[in-house]
Amino acid sequence: MGEGELPREDNSHKESRTRGWKKREKRIKRVLGEGGRWLGRKTHILYKNRANGEEREMVMPLAGKGRTRTAMVTTASRACTGESRSNPYRPSSLLQEWCASLWCDSYTRCSRISAARSRSHSTDTIRVLETATCPRLCGLSHPRGHLQPPLPPPPSSPYHLSSPILVTLLAGHHSLASHFIDHTVKPGLAMYDVNKSVVEAGHPHVLLCVSPIQARRMEVNRISGEEEEEEEEEPVKVLSEARHLEAIKAPNTAAHSWRLKERMKTVSVALVLCLNIPVDPPDIVKTQPCARLEAWIDPLAMPPSKAIEAIGNSLQKAYERWQPRARYKQSLDPTVEEVKKLCMSLRRNAKEERVLFHYNGHGVPKPTTNGEIWVFNKSYTQYIPLSIYELQTWMGAPSIYVYDCSNAAVIIHLFEQFAEQHEEEWRKGNNGGSGTGSGSAPPSFRQCIQLGACEAKEILPMNPDLPADVFSACLTTPICMAVRWHLLHNKGKLLQGVNLDDADKIPGQLSDRRTLLGELNWIFTAITDTIAWNTLPRDLFQKLFRQDLLVASLFRNFLLAQRIMRSYDCTPVSSPKLPPTHQHPMWVAWDLALELCLDQMPTVLSTEDPYSHVHSPFFEEQLTAFQVWLDLGHECRESPEQLPIVLQVLLSQVHRPRALELLGSFLALGPWAVNLVLSVGIFPYVLRLLQSTARELRPLLVFLWAKILAVDPSCKGDLVRENGYKYFLQVLSDSSMPAEHRTMAAFVLGVIVWEHPEGQRVALQGCLMPLCLEQVSDPHPPLRQWATICLGRTWHHHPDARWTATRDNAHEKLFTLLSDPVPEVRGAAVFSLGTFISSIPSRDRSDHARLIDQTVAITLATTVTHDGSPLVRQELVVALQYFVQTYESSFLNVAHQYFLEEAGVDLSPQSPASSMDSIIMSPSNSLTRKFSRQNNKQLSSPGQGLGSSPDSSFSDNIYMSPMGVKRAASTHSISSIGSGGILSGGVSSLSYSGMYLKLWNALITLQHDPFPAVASLANTVIHHVRSKLKNSGREPSEQRVESAPGTPVNKPMFIVGESPPSHHHLDPVPVRIRSRNHHNNSEDGESTFLKPLVTTEFVEWSATSFILPRHKSSELNSASSPLHSFSCSRSSNSRLLGECEERRSVGTNKLDDQVFVHRNPGPPAVLLFHPIEPLLTVADKTNVTVWDVERSHRVTHWTNNNGGSSCISSLAVLNPGTSHTCVATGCDDGSVRVWQGVFQEQTSSSSPQETAPSLLTSYQASTDVNPATRSVGLLMSWEQDTATMVVGGDSRTIRLWDLKAERRISELPTGGDSSSIVTALHSHQAGPWVVTGFSDGYVRVLDRRLSSNKTVVRQWREHTSWVISAHLLNASQATTKIITGVVSGEVRLWDMRQANSVQVCAPHHEMTAMATHANAHLFATGSVEQVIGVHHASGSCVNTIKYHEGFMGTRIAPVSCLAFHPRRVLLAAGTTDTYITVYGLSHR
Repeated sequence: MGEGELPREDNSHKESRTRGWKKREKRIKRVLGEGGRWLGRKTHILYKNRANGEEREMVMPLAGKGRTRTAMVTTASRACTGESRSNPYRPSSLLQEWCASLWCDSYTRCSRISAARSRSHSTDTIRVLETATCPRLCGLSHPRGHLQPPLPPPPSSPYHLSSPILVTLLAGHHSLASHFIDHTVKPGLAMYDVNKSVVEAGHPHVLLCVSPIQARRMEVNRISGEEEEEEEEEPVKVLSEARHLEAIKAPNTAAHSWRLKERMKTVSVALVLCLNIPVDPPDIVKTQPCARLEAWIDPLAMPPSKAIEAIGNSLQKAYERWQPRARYKQSLDPTVEEVKKLCMSLRRNAKEERVLFHYNGHGVPKPTTNGEIWVFNKSYTQYIPLSIYELQTWMGAPSIYVYDCSNAAVIIHLFEQFAEQHEEEWRKGNNGGSGTGSGSAPPSFRQCIQLGACEAKEILPMNPDLPADVFSACLTTPICMAVRWHLLHNKGKLLQGVNLDDADKIPGQLSDRRTLLGELNWIFTAITDTIAWNTLPRDLFQKLFRQDLLVASLFRNFLLAQRIMRSYDCTPVSSPKLPPTHQHPMWVAWDLALELCLDQMPTVLSTEDPYSHVHSPFFEEQLTAFQVWLDLGHECRESPEQLPIVLQVLLSQVHRPRALELLGSFLALGPWAVNLVLSVGIFPYVLRLLQSTARELRPLLVFLWAKILAVDPSCKGDLVRENGYKYFLQVLSDSSMPAEHRTMAAFVLGVIVWEHPEGQRVALQGCLMPLCLEQVSDPHPPLRQWATICLGRTWHHHPDARWTATRDNAHEKLFTLLSDPVPEVRGAAVFSLGTFISSIPSRDRSDHARLIDQTVAITLATTVTHDGSPLVRQELVVALQYFVQTYESSFLNVAHQYFLEEAGVDLSPQSPASSMDSIIMSPSNSLTRKFSRQNNKQLSSPGQGLGSSPDSSFSDNIYMSPMGVKRAASTHSISSIGSGGILSGGVSSLSYSGMYLKLWNALITLQHDPFPAVASLANTVIHHVRSKLKNSGREPSEQRVESAPGTPVNKPMFIVGESPPSHHHLDPVPVRIRSRNHHNNSEDGESTFLKPLVTTEFVEWSATSFILPRHKSSELNSASSPLHSFSCSRSSNSRLLGECEERRSVGTNKLDDQVFVHRNPGPPAVLLFHPIEPLLTVADKTNVTVWDVERSHRVTHWTNNNGGSSCISSLAVLNPGTSHTCVATGCDDGSVRVWQGVFQEQTSSSSPQETAPSLLTSYQASTDVNPATRSVGLLMSWEQDTATMVVGGDSRTIRLWDLKAERRISELPTGGDSSSIVTALHSHQAGPWVVTGFSDGYVRVLDRRLSSNKTVVRQWREHTSWVISAHLLNASQATTKIITGVVSGEVRLWDMRQANSVQVCAPHHEMTAMATHANAHLFATGSVEQVIGVHHASGSCVNTIKYHEGFMGTRIAPVSCLAFHPRRVLLAAGTTDTYITVYGLSHR
């Protein structure tokens, strides 16, 4: 147990527990003083009070367990009265009232209040218990359901308590703490405050703590000198998700070059041995003794004829270890004709595959400078030259050549010249038409691979301890050769009992990694691959080490030949040329692994068990090195050299989980890491691992495959071909798997089925759709999102999948996701429903399919048109375009009539049709703002955004049939609905279907969306309809593209949101009839699917989480963050202290010191201070400016891009004090725009585009604003801690928007009459109240927790004119007060517990603006009479402002707006002459 931690009970160690309690008693005694000690050890503190010179014992209980929040006041009888315990002191009414006020503050979880007496220790306790389910103040509820007036306010003077008080509060509940300090604690008492510091004041009687356990721990740590780790809560931030910080575009991943263009195989091998035993060649003088062994056989130990046969057989066996399925042919001491016959025969059988030519010239002269090697005549009396030019012709291509002879580099260099000569002859033959090369492919001899034993003018080593064919030995038996060379070069002098004769006695098989020989070969493969990976270019590595198994083995062994032969002054050569690798540091690791294995050889050889050795720690150590690279490497680091080793480790079941985990960590670094892993050759390994049944590998493999498919979707073909998709179906169906892993499985399956007919077919057979439908209700948002996307991709252009989904009512299940709290999930649902509409070709669409299309389209338009997220609205436009294209003729008719009526043209049959073209293309067709608002009202519904049914315009025409299915009241179904509310607010004379008109109005609304990207997409669709009308040349009704389904009288149609009953006679879901597969080979079938007019990259962008690493917090807090220059330049602690002192001096100083004055670019309409910094945001009608009032200069300025003639009416600062601080602007057309980068100061070095604020998001917050009368526009009240935007104004409804979810969460009807609108609005995040003022003088208090018909809990009608301002005071307490001001100049103070106002400030002049400072209890009023009045909340006047400062100060202009700084005592005023002035406290 660490120092400062409280001991925990352990029943198994009573002695240690006792010591722990004693230790804690000792430490707590230091906290409480000499007389303090534990009583009961857990529940009480016994403390001696030395007040007034005498000691009195008192007992302080500690209450509160777990998460139960208890506010308790305990008074000890002997401490307060000195009486005996038989006469306990009862709590005063003041204490009861104070506890009740604490309880009333906890409005969300309060249950009851009770007074309990602690009999055991003669103390009285008032305890407030809370539960989590009560929606209202149950303890104050009237039986009839009406709230009684709240308790009276606490007394103005502090409580006179001399007894110890222990208050336990929930962690982080600062409002209770501040209330206790302000209203309870007397000056001179000491307290344990929320800042974790003890304020010594000479009377340590009061402890205010976060919780009993935390308080004791903090104090013990303080005494012992230890600092407690601060656990700061992350501030609530909105609109800071990736969808706002990134462009919604497909990630730009690197080109996929890892996949081999073609895989080759060496199918034939020619072994040409020219040894002429025992005759030595004439140009080589051999030493005595010299190397004699050929293929590890001594040619002098047997007759020459048998020796050469044994050598050939031994060499062939060595090659067969690397390629056992190849066809081997030996040519021993051959002639030219025999070589020609052999080569041509092998090429003929190999066809297009590779042929290997191995040449051993140890018994013939060195190759000549003319490019010739030597063979024999038939009688072996002469050496006959064989030209490489002719050998190229016989061997063809592709081929690989191995030259084990001296002066081998000469052949390799001339080989390329002969290849060029062949190509030149082929070109001449084709150009001349001679016929020899006509029609044949050009020769590709340059692509042939060559390996040579030494450079030009070099001879082979003759060391008698080495074989004569040391180069061939390195290529064919690398382990034996490496062991011999290791022993020869004193590498193994520490080894005991191992000599050269044991080099070829290593037990085991190369293919069995459990044996000593197999493990050495495994390590050797990993090391040589690693060396090649880190030294060769990627394309060359792919060609030599991944294209052909035999070639890869030869080049791995060639690296060993480089190391060994260079030690004997020979330099092996190759084509293509390899860089020197003989000094690579990985060879040291090989030496160590070899040393450890050889050290065990005597023990292994003495036993018969080939698996008795201790396995090498090589792979474990390399994994550790890879982990170190991952943990400590820099972002700009080079690729890790251990990747090929990790690939080899995947072959081990012991190390496989750790290797996969590290590999996943590496893939998480980004697409470049995925490409590296794929290029190293890991793909076939992880593909094979999908056959594993180990459950512990499922999370790792799913993660790896999600990363791979996110970067390279082409791998989905391999998964389908190898049945790997079944693995992910199992993961998705496994409910025991974590939701994150099922999300990855859904993503992988979504990639498999996207634009892949075979993948869709196998997924449909594997029951993918039922699995995804089960996941759409999962609490994990990414799983819901990708399960929905997977559904949409499955039935995209796949009619069979759509009919399967229809049987499962998949589209209706997705309707619930349209109100999901996560915008990405809502966007995925809209995407899937859009592909659902377009999944059937037009010619195959039945009446039942058309009916479902209409249901989907109407539900989308009704629910999503005014969604708070632009991402979702963009997907809506894309989804609706499919419906527009499918039923184009119906939309042409509606659009035609709409354009005619907008232009004011007579729609009678006698009107000339020739005027249609000019009407369609006339600029006057653009919607006015009034029509846009009317459309907004048509598309809005009480439940919009909450997943409710479509709006009320449908409900009037619906009745319940006897079958329980909703049907249209009219026999003509949806077409009759147009005569109701839909047409009445729009184009009243249209006689077409109301459904198409409603969808058309939705597109018109989206065309005027406040977010430009949404408006652009909708404008493209509408422009398409316009162009169709213009190019038709005839009445739209004559054009037949795809009409609406017929609705005969005897066939009722089903209404939106209801699925047709399967037993109805209309048209049951067709299964057999509509099972035509759209993936046929006919071009006609392919062309019937709709080509989209507009598209988004939302789904591709959604895969970014599987591709790119997310932003780190260090990037967000960088110096380029918007508030960096302001936040870092001031000390937050000193600033808060200064603000407190400033508010404390309000009563003595006037608020008339002019600290800032400047002319704004436009007449100020709205003012708003930054909640923390001295920054003032000023808005005129269309522009916004930010001023630094301390440095008196402009920070930023931008245009709000209002729609039409709308004006800015309100402002709000979001995420103050963070790097994502934004400003929200509300306009009188009901739109809200949120701008980022507004507080980032524009410097001279940066361009305006870099520092200009950018639009973060925008949405239509209110759809029923009506600025026809006197307008206040849209009013906003922002609550940061709850991420709630309360909006109202110019309407009778208050709407609450959750900006975390970007959706409307509730609507609060205010209960006013039709002529009354909301003109003032305020709310506070600490309480449920929303106070509203109205144009008729009403003031109403709304409780957001109650149902819509009971939201108004208090209303007053004492004002008689337009309410300008309404503000909550002490909103975090039960004694909440409200201050309101009206146009006549009257200001009233209201107590929520009283039926009438408690204070009235008589009017002095008419009021145009009013602002309230809640913390300083000030309010200011402004008027057209050029006067600003500053008053205290009690009604007393602090001062008035009429003139600007200075001896000749001019009179201020009429005041248009006022604003207080939330923390500091600063008042900003905007006047009609475009001046803005900030006043501070006067120090004169």
